[in-house]
Amino acid sequence: MNIYSATVTLFLVMDPLGNIPIFLSLLGPVAPKRRTQIILRENGIAFVILTLFLFFGKAILHGLQISEQALSIAGGIILFLIALKMLFPSSARYAATEINEDEPFIVPMAIPLLAGPSAMATVILLSSQDPQQLGYWFISLVLASLLATLTLLFAVPLQRLLGAKVIGAFERLMGMILTTIAVQMFLSGLTLYFKSVN
Repeated sequence: MNIYSATVTLFLVMDPLGNIPIFLSLLGPVAPKRRTQIILRENGIAFVILTLFLFFGKAILHGLQISEQALSIAGGIILFLIALKMLFPSSARYAATEINEDEPFIVPMAIPLLAGPSAMATVILLSSQDPQQLGYWFISLVLASLLATLTLLFAVPLQRLLGAKVIGAFERLMGMILTTIAVQMFLSGLTLYFKSVN
């Protein structure tokens, strides 16, 4: 995996386009001027969390005695399930998460919408499979986080310009791309496993 494919994968698993309706519903009661600050803050928190998992992911794996092969196979399965949800979204997903008058903080915007289990598993997988390229993976995470932040900052005009149907179509297209990445990750894990056995 190179910087480009890692950036695309991280952007897809963070799924900012799919999160637009949820973010808008959560930020509905918040003053428009404050929304930008909240989006920047929550994306920043998500970035810090994913960075911690990127740099300390291998230590976590060793501590839990999880092999790279198992993580690759599990990561492929998780990404595949996420891709299926992107391809076939349920209406319940877009139902507004309980709207409170208080502004959201960390949960649910930073975690689990942006820095969810799939994103955490992806950065751990990247750092454990090729630790020599850790600097490249960090650049990929920075780029993916910037793209996700820009997407969410332009959430309102994007939804007005494109409409819910077009955004849904984009998400399905991303789901198809993520499906192929997930299958490749699963096959790579199987290949590593059979090599280790033989």
